[in-house]
Amino acid sequence: MPHPPARADERRSPYDRQPVIGLPPGESIRRGDDVWRALRDAAERAGDRALVAVDAYPGTDLDALTREIRDGLPGFDIVDAETAARSADELATRFAQNLTDDRVFGVMSHATIDAFYDSAKRDALRDRVERRTAPTVLVGWGAATLTRPDVTVLVEMARWEIQLRYRRGMPNWRAENPDEDPLRKIKRGFFLEWRAADRHKRPLFDTADFVLDANQPGATTLITGDAFRGALAAASHRPFRVVPYFDPGVWGGQWMKQVCGLDESEPNYAWSFDGVPEENSLLLSDGDGVFQIPSIDLVFSHPRDLLGERTFARFGAEFPIRFDLLDTMGGGNLSLQVHPLTEYIHDRFGMAYTQDESYYLLDADDDAVVYLGLKSGMDREKLGADLARAQAGEISFPAEDYVNTYPAKKHDHFSIPAGTVHCSGANSMVLEISATPYIFTFKMWDWDRVGLDGVPRPIHLDHALANIQWERDTAWTDENLIDQVEPVAAGDGWREERTGLHGLEFIEVRRHWFTDAVTHDTRGTVNVLNLVEGAEAVVESPTGAFEPFVVHYAETFIVPAAVGPYTIRPHGAGTGGECATVKAFVRGTAVS
Repeated sequence: MPHPPARADERRSPYDRQPVIGLPPGESIRRGDDVWRALRDAAERAGDRALVAVDAYPGTDLDALTREIRDGLPGFDIVDAETAARSADELATRFAQNLTDDRVFGVMSHATIDAFYDSAKRDALRDRVERRTAPTVLVGWGAATLTRPDVTVLVEMARWEIQLRYRRGMPNWRAENPDEDPLRKIKRGFFLEWRAADRHKRPLFDTADFVLDANQPGATTLITGDAFRGALAAASHRPFRVVPYFDPGVWGGQWMKQVCGLDESEPNYAWSFDGVPEENSLLLSDGDGVFQIPSIDLVFSHPRDLLGERTFARFGAEFPIRFDLLDTMGGGNLSLQVHPLTEYIHDRFGMAYTQDESYYLLDADDDAVVYLGLKSGMDREKLGADLARAQAGEISFPAEDYVNTYPAKKHDHFSIPAGTVHCSGANSMVLEISATPYIFTFKMWDWDRVGLDGVPRPIHLDHALANIQWERDTAWTDENLIDQVEPVAAGDGWREERTGLHGLEFIEVRRHWFTDAVTHDTRGTVNVLNLVEGAEAVVESPTGAFEPFVVHYAETFIVPAAVGPYTIRPHGAGTGGECATVKAFVRGTAVS
């Protein structure tokens, strides 16, 4: 049935930008003086030479945290664990092959924290700490593993907050690059620092006495390790949402601003990550406030319950599905782009799998189009030559001469397997359903634009041309990527359709239309969903295994594999209309 586009202000959603997960009963968030009182009490129980290790994730404002410790724990000696770090020059040399000269792409590092430290300096520091004569706080990345502490505090940082700090001038860990291009800082974080830091912190999940939220310097909060572990265990058995974030861009639009209730003073919002545990956070709540941790902590701590045994066996402790929003309503085209083939991304960048994706249209104006696949009969050599001339500023690339354009309507779903040339056009609102490696976009053409910083956005023409699948012409695209909706099942008040993705991609997407309760089952693999039609719905357990979970229009939510059977039905005022969800899961991992 046709679903005409609606004005964004007519689809305003009670979109929840601060979804929370409750702490276990009896647990609370410590604030202000209570943070330091808890640490003092724990240290006193350990004796008059207690060692408190405050293990701080790279990106923590260590100077600000140290000042808080000094004020909150008077009488304690404070030792900076990072004085044993290798110099900035040593780190740059040691990891040159991972960091590369490219502005965006590095090579995935398998380094552990030991590679960032001078072993002789670490030995000397360990000897100093072990000969302490007073209660001591050892603070910095790696503090918990220098020697055996009496009290362990794990300091957590949100990935998005780290990126914002890079933009504001924060250097990378122990680097001397405050003024460097933020894209290069993010590259260093993504390919190097965050990998080593995640390897380091995972064993601490089981042993940390406390976890500290350092996302707001001067306003740190603390929970017990038991509260941290209990909240993650509970989250792995109930539906939940991660904390979305929104960012402007050169092609950004106005739809999310209006529908999601964002800051009207911003010129636009280009994208939102609202379903990417690699990047997003979880908010833990005691009813009075919130405590922020990276949502990847849940993947690391409960991968089998969250992902399911078969998905875990295939991907390890990594969340393979990504949902994000791309807003070009009143904006411009995305860059013309292609994503790498699996062999290429593995060989060149050390990644295990690639960025297969799709565009699901939440909304679209009458003139909306998607650029997808190459035109039959186009000249391959001429395309490459024209792209090179466009990159040199000699011409504007005539994209329509080479790439198909398809009208894009609300609820259309376009599959985009890696190697397919594509981009969303202006005046579209896209829910991008894809595999997780979000950073791997090879831009071919950016419509004569510069970025918001006034600098041309990176073009990777050599990478792009090496990955284009030239046989994906008009006929192939028509047959394989367009209008692939297939009815699957129907019942009283609901119907189910398969909308994608292409057989080359590992993600299966099902759409359910419903006016009454519709039954779902994770069948042993994680489900990621978005409410793409209807104001509000409620997710419920037929056995009461979790509390009813309310979701709103355009919100993404995750149902862990351990949940098993669940239902979704319309909820709240105005439930007379038809609702719809799209649900993604890893193909071939469901238990029959």
